[in-house]
Amino acid sequence: MSNYHTLDTHTLSGETALDRPRQEVTESVSLADPAIKVVTDLSRVAAMTINPCASMDNASERMIAANVRLLFVTDQYYNVMGLITARDITGERAIQYIQEHGGKREDIMVRDIMTPRHRIEALKYDDILQARVGDVVETLRRLGRQHALVMKRGEGDNMDRIAGIISTTQVAKQTGEEISVMGLPTSIADLAAQR
Repeated sequence: MSNYHTLDTHTLSGETALDRPRQEVTESVSLADPAIKVVTDLSRVAAMTINPCASMDNASERMIAANVRLLFVTDQYYNVMGLITARDITGERAIQYIQEHGGKREDIMVRDIMTPRHRIEALKYDDILQARVGDVVETLRRLGRQHALVMKRGEGDNMDRIAGIISTTQVAKQTGEEISVMGLPTSIADLAAQR
């Protein structure tokens, strides 16, 4: 072991941040480019999650801190139970919940207003590989959604996995196009409720 030496250690300073993975958006894309170029790859960027028993205010704070508008609601094994968006928190869902169940806003938990797993729709990864950015934009506009999840089958366990997220905000940054979904259903749950 004489070829090795001990490294110096250092104490953490008063404020020390934790590095987080990030996907840098360096490339501009056009609507004719492959859709995969606007997918946030969850194998490179950590998905933001929250516990179903967290308060709605905790979910809002987490979104603000992470600069995201969607959180995956997961169990202790990281299995997806549902999702919650900023619109769910600030929109009619919270008001409807209070009207139906009573209580106060601060009593509402994520599980009370999240979109449950069985009502979440996703795009297939193989379809995204064949699509163009414009196809994704048109799909988001038609569905009135700000986000689309991209799902693929796991290689080792043959289990469905959410492999990526497409966000209208991200697509707009990369394309320079304004993407409006106003006047259409505002969340995945709103869309499902109209069916």
